[in-house]
Formats: sequence, structure tokens, C-alpha cells
Amino acid sequence: MNGGRLLAVSDLHVAHADNRKLVEDLRPGSDDDWLLVAGDVGELSEDIEWALATLSARFARVVWAPGNHELWTPRQDPLRLRGVRRYEHLVALCQGLGVLTPEDPYAVWDGPGGPVTVAPLFVLYDYTFRVPGAGTKEQSLAIARENGIVCTDEYFLHPDPHPSRDAWCEARVALTERRLDACDPELPTVLVNHFPLVREPTRILRYPDFAQWCGTVRTADWHRRYRARAVVYGHLHIPRTTWHDGVRFEEVSVGYPREWRRESHPRVGLRQILPEAPPG
Repeated sequence: MNGGRLLAVSDLHVAHADNRKLVEDLRPGSDDDWLLVAGDVGELSEDIEWALATLSARFARVVWAPGNHELWTPRQDPLRLRGVRRYEHLVALCQGLGVLTPEDPYAVWDGPGGPVTVAPLFVLYDYTFRVPGAGTKEQSLAIARENGIVCTDEYFLHPDPHPSRDAWCEARVALTERRLDACDPELPTVLVNHFPLVREPTRILRYPDFAQWCGTVRTADWHRRYRARAVVYGHLHIPRTTWHDGVRFEEVSVGYPREWRRESHPRVGLRQILPEAPPG
């Protein structure tokens, strides 16, 4: 590969007509461009398939990490699978489209800015980004409920066969650590996860109690431990660039039309991860 860019986007939420139109309009700049999709493509299985099929037909390679919305089992979705079985169904769907998933061998981007190992992750959250003063998950959730904050995941994201979402997260963290530990230690990485790997990006949430549905403290050192050149995430609907321990974190969310239509909102669309764009 002699050219191309490593691009990223997340939180496409294609159930919204304006977001669907945005996906229809997304195009690579060259035949060598890769696209990282950091979750929340949609909720319904047919919408997820449409979006990933559309993008995989355009980009040289598409890499997907699941968000919480893909893992929902909405009442209106003909696909009634829950938890791990739903995730495995989506992985098989992606593999049929040629889309790389957290279950596939990690690819190496050897275009401009490379080589780097591109690692899509699926680690969920475990309620450890707790409300200040809460010593336990149960206390943190109770405070959030008192403040009127309850994530929709509590109703639609089932952890079956795990006893809880945090138990599923613990299993995914252990599995993912084993895979990352086995990566080529000579190569830096680009880590792609729906949820931020560190808590700091959640500090500016309009509703701080929501942070407990946004990640896990178990991943707080992964950007250092696994030689990250960049960390790509979504979920918060606050697209921006931040730096943690000298590592660039890129939130690449599109979000809902009511959010990205605001005049003060950053421009949404494809974010260039590599090669690193010049400042400004």
C-alpha cells in the first residue's frame, strides 16, 4: 500500500433518516482508504447490515467494533437473539461482508503513518466509572435513578448467558488482554473501542451520572501498555481530540440529528486517524 488514509466514524444511528443519508454520502478519498467504525451503527439487524454492506463496498477495508446499540434486542427487531448469541450473529454477518471484527486476526495498516496494528475491541462497561461518593455499583445506580438517569441498556442490552453486563465485561477484558498481549511488540497500535478506554473524556458529560455506562477502569492503562499511536472511540456524542499520557484519543461520533445540527456542534463525518493530520 502506497497511499490511502486510515479514517474513522461511529454512532451512525442509521434509524434516523438524516443519519442514513449521511452514510449514503460517505465516500473514501482513494481506493486505499480504510474505515474504522467504532460502534452504534444502529439497533435493528437489517439497518446494521445495510450500513456495513454499504461502507464495505466503498472502502478498501472496514473494521467494526460493536457499540451498545447493536447489542440491544429491540422488540421491533425480527432478530430475537440476546447477549452473546446476538453478538456472535453480528460477527458472522460482518465476516460475510468482509468486515473485520474483534474476533478476527488484527490487521496491520502499512499505509501512511504505519505500520500499526489495528485492534478493534469489545470490552463493554462494568459500572466502575461510578458516581462520586458511591462505594458500590448498586449505590451508584441508585443515585443515578434518584437523579432520573437510567441508560436504556438496562432494558434492552441483555448479557445472556452471563449473569450481568459487568460479568460479560470482565470476560471480554480478560479475552482482549490475551489477544493484545500476543500482538507484535515492535508495532504500535490503533485501538478501536466504542467506549472510551479512560474515564477522563466522560468528565464533561451533561449528565455525569451516565459515566457508569461508559467504560471500565480495567482498561485505564491500555493506551500505554499496548503502545497506542491513537485510540478511537465513540458513545459520548462529543466528537473531539484529547490527549492522555501523550496518546491521542479521537472521539469520532456522529450522534443524533438534534445534536449534530446545532450550530455550535463540531462538523461530523469521517475523521482522519493516520497519517496524523497537521495541527489546525
